[in-house]
Amino acid sequence: MTIKIKMIVGLGNIGTEYEHTRHNAGFWLIDELAWQWKVNLREEKKFHGEVARASHSGSDIWLLKPHTYMNLSGQAVSALAQFYKIQPNEILVVHDELDIPCGKIRLKLGGGNGGHNGLKDIQAKLGTPNFYRLRLGIDHPGDRNLVVGYVLNKPSPEQRQQIDDSIRKSLQGLPLFLDGDMEAAMRFLHSA
Repeated sequence: MTIKIKMIVGLGNIGTEYEHTRHNAGFWLIDELAWQWKVNLREEKKFHGEVARASHSGSDIWLLKPHTYMNLSGQAVSALAQFYKIQPNEILVVHDELDIPCGKIRLKLGGGNGGHNGLKDIQAKLGTPNFYRLRLGIDHPGDRNLVVGYVLNKPSPEQRQQIDDSIRKSLQGLPLFLDGDMEAAMRFLHSA
């Protein structure tokens, strides 16, 4: 199967109160990627978020930070996908992941949503779970009753460093994935 990514979405919540919280790890990666690719994210009301068009290996790739809040992320993803006729398997969603140790990274196609409300809404709006996910580990607080408070709070300085390191490593491995070598990308990203 040939991989052709046309959209990279970073999940998070808008507003200064959420800016540095664990749930915004996807936003952090998109900000870094936009900076590396020298593109400016601009608010686009029809796409319910900040958008930039970038180019990689001669192909356009849209970057998206939904401004719908996490639970309605699918609204922004589906609006951009429908407008540019982007298929679910041409979308990479970057998000925080409770079920992975802090600083670890996992890349996969499809699967469940693990209770992640952003993924849940994207699956509902696209009508399929078959989009790519780049999962940035943030650890689990140990008790499911503590999850909401945990993801909506700032990580410790040590954890923030681990997340930042995983974002740097993700950006190093991303070209392998975008150039179609999923196995090499997974080997690189999963080794840490």
